[in-house]
Amino acid sequence: MADEDLTIIGFCCNWCCYGGADNAGTSRMAYPPSIRIIRVMCSGRINPEMIFKAFHEGADGVFVGGCHLGDCHYDAGNYKWRRRAHLVRFILDEMGIDQRRFKHDWVSASEGSKFQRVMNEFYDELSQMQEQGELASK
Repeated sequence: MADEDLTIIGFCCNWCCYGGADNAGTSRMAYPPSIRIIRVMCSGRINPEMIFKAFHEGADGVFVGGCHLGDCHYDAGNYKWRRRAHLVRFILDEMGIDQRRFKHDWVSASEGSKFQRVMNEFYDELSQMQEQGELASK
C-alpha cells in the first residue's frame, strides 16, 4: 500500500453494481476503505461532468459500475454509459489526466466477489502510479 491513502470515487448503479458492493461488504470481503461509493439510479444517468468534477475535487481515481449489457433496469442506460465512457477517456486525455485513473465495469448485484476484485485491482494500479509519481495532475 502506498504511503498516502488514495481516494477513489465510485459511481454505482442502484440496481446492480451498488448491490454488488453491498454484497461484498455484508460478506466481509476485503477491499480498500478509501473507496467512496455514490449510488446513482443508472450508469446511463451519469453526466461526464460528474467524473471531471471528482478529479477536480482531488480524487485519485474514479470508477463507474453499471449493470451488465442487456440487463439494465432502464433498458439501455448501460449502453448510453458505454458510449459516454469513450468520450470521458478522450476528454481526460485532453485534460492531461492519465486514463488509467478512470475505470468502468459491469457488476451485478450477486457479484460481490467481482466488485471486490475490480476495486482491489484498481486500487493496486493507482498505488503503483502513486509510488512512481504518476498522480501529479491531482
